[in-house]
Amino acid sequence: MKDQRIYLQHIIECIGWIEEYTSTGRDQFLTSRMAQDATLRQLQVMAESTQRISADLKDQYPEVDWRALSGFRNVLVHNYLGVDMDEVYSAIQMHLPALKAAVESMLSTL
Repeated sequence: MKDQRIYLQHIIECIGWIEEYTSTGRDQFLTSRMAQDATLRQLQVMAESTQRISADLKDQYPEVDWRALSGFRNVLVHNYLGVDMDEVYSAIQMHLPALKAAVESMLSTL
């Protein structure tokens, strides 16, 4: 098993890219296919990395809905034609800050 810090650092990296790709606001995001594609890719990779974190470590951060994050990854991978970009943007704005804070905290404790 790889050191969990590698996955945590990778998640932080993905979050940084997502923040950059969505930083111009909802309207710009919704009209930029490139920003949408790049964001979806980073979300997919990020969610995959969260699945590599141990359950024991995740249990210490119940404020993150790890199960929903895993489900979101499955939607991105298997139902990519049904992804609503407005909902993706809203989810990023609503949930990414808490995930980022939790992962930063995890990194500081390892």
